[in-house]
Amino acid sequence: MSAKTVGSTVSSVMGALELKRYYQRSMTLGVMIAAAFHLAIIGGALFYQYLKERAMDDEAVAVVRIKTMSDVAPPPSMTQQKPQVAVEQPDIAPPTIGIPTPVPDEEVVEEVRFATRAELAELSAPVEAAAGSGGGDSVIVDIPVEEYFPEADEFVAVEEMPVQIHEEQPVYPEMAALTEKSGTVWVQALVDKEGRVRDARVLKPSGTNVGFEDAALEAAYKNRYKPAIQNGRPVAVWVSYKVDFKFRK
Repeated sequence: MSAKTVGSTVSSVMGALELKRYYQRSMTLGVMIAAAFHLAIIGGALFYQYLKERAMDDEAVAVVRIKTMSDVAPPPSMTQQKPQVAVEQPDIAPPTIGIPTPVPDEEVVEEVRFATRAELAELSAPVEAAAGSGGGDSVIVDIPVEEYFPEADEFVAVEEMPVQIHEEQPVYPEMAALTEKSGTVWVQALVDKEGRVRDARVLKPSGTNVGFEDAALEAAYKNRYKPAIQNGRPVAVWVSYKVDFKFRK
């Protein structure tokens, strides 16, 4: 049979209805194959993401829940040990005062010797020999000692506190007299080694705002004291006292 005869036979057998069904089956099969291909790609991506998240969960750091302040760990600056720096000890001869010498028990004599004030001063600040008095290099210590004034809140241990020898009476403020006000001001004053007031401030105001504080400070600088004594020497210290302002008609 020739090719022309076969083509005409097939065309006569398959009509429009058969061709339509054939196209529908082909279209359906193609859509199913494309959908399966896309689902395979999406499923593979989701499976890869799942495996990645699972691996991250296995390597996750443990979570610490803090419910109270006591659960907070100290900062690294407190837990980490600071580096230790080796410091060489100065080559200074030990003092000869106060170092016991070992002796047998039968030769022990209960004798106690206390260092004098001059020996203690020499021990704390030894004076080098003057230049030319001995061999080698010599050092002369000649440092002027400036007067030291403590801070207002600094504690100074003294044997005798300052004693007031002249009390300046403050001037009653004019505003207080006009308003007939009374009040009390606490003053803190710095008394130097000569008994003079170097500084003064209001420790506790009167709360009236009529000029009591200014009058009390002005009078404080005119007061005179017998200075405080520490180790037999006068020192500067702060003193506190109150000034009463009473209105009198």
